[in-house]
Amino acid sequence: MERPDFDSIRTFEEFSKYYWYRDELIKICKDHGLIAPSGKIELYKVIESYFKGEKILPEKKKTRKKAAREISLDAGILECGFTFGNKARDFFRQQTGEPDFKFNVDMVATVKAVKETGDESFTVGDLLDVYYGRKTYATYDKSALQWNKFVHDFFADEETSIYPERLKAAAALWKIVRESDMEKVYSRELLLKYKDRIV
Repeated sequence: MERPDFDSIRTFEEFSKYYWYRDELIKICKDHGLIAPSGKIELYKVIESYFKGEKILPEKKKTRKKAAREISLDAGILECGFTFGNKARDFFRQQTGEPDFKFNVDMVATVKAVKETGDESFTVGDLLDVYYGRKTYATYDKSALQWNKFVHDFFADEETSIYPERLKAAAALWKIVRESDMEKVYSRELLLKYKDRIV
């Protein structure tokens, strides 16, 4: 029995009776606007779905992005492809006149939020306003910084040098503070008060 042309075949069972080379399967898929994976098994699955009435289409090619605009105060964060690199740091160094300029955590949170929401209206100038505290868009969750500062201050206190595993001791004291309504800061008084509960 001679193999019929693909378009005259009505069922996957009939199609499966014949041998098809991989290149033929790819051509069939492409000719019918279907995704054409490289593996033969995957190609058969695509064709089986086709016979069941489901067309597995190729992913649309992403349109090429426009060249990013130079960083300027009126450029949108998205428009200029803003990242926290040396180029942006140099720009903000010039704008602020601060030779040791550093991005603050609220600037980082803001750019993240702008990118997540796709807000094309938010500009680099707006980000400068965030730096100076003139504008708020998104704020960093500073609770993570509390722990970092607590550990830093714990280690800075000479009284804590008696603990062989200082980080473990700091964590035990932090747990007491974290689970209470106390202010989330380290102090020598705190250490003395809970010294017996620190392992």
